[in-house]
Amino acid sequence: MLPLHLDPERYFAAEPAQRRIAIELFATIRNLPIVSPHGHTDPAWFAHDAPFDDAVSLLLTPDHYLLRMLHSQGIALEALGLKPNDGGAYETDRRKIWRLFASQYHIFHGTPSRLWLDHTFAAIFGIDRRLTRDSADHYYDLIAEKLAAPEFRPRALFARFNLEVIATTEGALDPLLEHRKIKESGWEGRVITTFRPDEVTDPDHENFSASLPKLGEVTGEDVSNWKGYLKALENRRAFFRAHGATATDHGPATAQTADLSPADCEKLFARVSHGKLEAGDAELFRAQIMTEMARMSVEDGMVMQLHPGCYRNHNAELFRRFGRNIGGDMPNVGGFLSQLKPLLDKFGNRKDFRLVLFTLDETTYSRELAPLAGQYPCLTLGPAWWFFDSPEGMMRYRRMTTESAGFYNTAGFNDDTRAFFSIPARHDLARRIDCAYLAELVAQKRMEMDEAAEVAADLAYHLPKKVYRL
Repeated sequence: MLPLHLDPERYFAAEPAQRRIAIELFATIRNLPIVSPHGHTDPAWFAHDAPFDDAVSLLLTPDHYLLRMLHSQGIALEALGLKPNDGGAYETDRRKIWRLFASQYHIFHGTPSRLWLDHTFAAIFGIDRRLTRDSADHYYDLIAEKLAAPEFRPRALFARFNLEVIATTEGALDPLLEHRKIKESGWEGRVITTFRPDEVTDPDHENFSASLPKLGEVTGEDVSNWKGYLKALENRRAFFRAHGATATDHGPATAQTADLSPADCEKLFARVSHGKLEAGDAELFRAQIMTEMARMSVEDGMVMQLHPGCYRNHNAELFRRFGRNIGGDMPNVGGFLSQLKPLLDKFGNRKDFRLVLFTLDETTYSRELAPLAGQYPCLTLGPAWWFFDSPEGMMRYRRMTTESAGFYNTAGFNDDTRAFFSIPARHDLARRIDCAYLAELVAQKRMEMDEAAEVAADLAYHLPKKVYRL
């Protein structure tokens, strides 16, 4: 049997002095509650509190990090249990799927996925041997046994994970029935929604043409004109706020913003809404919408999150056959300085407006994002995320942003995950990397120990609450 062991000093520097400092810092924050203000877990889990089904549906098929790596090794998504849209055959034997995954677990060496999963296996399920082809059945059966127990129901795990609040993300037309059920149940766990309107604000979204009339139907607004369309968006934002939302989430192709005249907005909307777009109209429409969303955030207090620079659904065949969120999104070249200028000229100096910026282009950290956040009161840097939600990515983020933006123009950490069981692992990793970075500053006499301890607590707990107005 190959043992599975989580070293208590993992991720800290090999240099003894820095390691000792990091260990001491981490001890002061490791048990702080988890604030998860940006994520994609399913609110139905908490609304119904039903047992999770099995290891495959819980840990494998919802995780695009795992799917993309397995596909890169030539493993068909059908063999992993994903149902193709074209009606083709797919594997339904969950144990067989788990055995296949276990046989390929070695391909995740050195990846954050391996770190998160090993943490989940050891710390949550109490497994003491590594996942291999030979231990696959042991894992599958033990996880099934655990998931049948009351202490592994979603609400019990919410408490066990020390979650103070978790935000899910729903589309603009979602009726939020699960969130209403959570509220009406009397359960004390705090699960809030986040407003994600891409399907009604992005003309390139595959559901835009069908979603636009539905927006009018659910709001009672006339969405055949620009003013009515904006009123409908304001209506949905209010609906989401009534269900606990404190933030909006936007994933445009670029960070481009615009400040068009009302007459030009009306003309642009007429072309977009009738599907008669001219060259550049889709980008210009998204750009104007970002500025409108900023205006609405000033008015209603919702925190605006913006994460451009992603090439969505790069693998066209997989997108056609399986849809979104299966690992086909890729980092793209991004930019913020000129793109955000129209929006910042209007709202950048407003203290009552908060815009959290994320990027998949690390080259913008020190060149654009950190200087911008170090200047404009409205701007906050989101953490290293997605492809950079990793030990090296997090450390690069701190090294490239701290000297220009400091710690207090950043949002702490958010896990951005669909994988509920990975949340403790991700926050554990982020806290350890921050402590490792702070230990380096203390060891180099660039910061006092008491200051580092204060910053560590703020990054882990206080800043996410403050930034997301929780």
